[in-house]
Amino acid sequence: MLAEVSFYVLASQSQHERQDFACKLIEKAYRSGCFCYVLTDSAEQAKQVDQLLWTFRAGSFIPHQIYTGSLPEYKNTILIGSEPIPDGWQAVVVNLSTLYPPTQSPTERILEILDGSEASKQAGRERYRYYQQAGLNITTHKM
Repeated sequence: MLAEVSFYVLASQSQHERQDFACKLIEKAYRSGCFCYVLTDSAEQAKQVDQLLWTFRAGSFIPHQIYTGSLPEYKNTILIGSEPIPDGWQAVVVNLSTLYPPTQSPTERILEILDGSEASKQAGRERYRYYQQAGLNITTHKM
């Protein structure tokens, strides 16, 4: 089974707004019973997302942790990191990195969040072509 890809293209060039939007998508996935992996380029970026998940919305609680190779004590935890995605967290991947996440089963959905900067849009176009050549179903949402 091939994954479905959703691109969310933000008008803003702000990295903070991109990460805030990512937190909203992560919260939505969590509330629907999906325990996603947030793919980042670096430990620093993973730490930023980790901190923002604690503060982006008052009253929101999303169990999460930075993944450094050790699985969480509780299965229903969002993992954030640049490490290879562990078994059990591959169904939904929120891609905040420049990497190409796995497109084959067990990955079911890939969520790509692009800001309005030319660099982000260009990287998004390259990933779009990659996913298209892999035969994936792609949808684009302009925010």
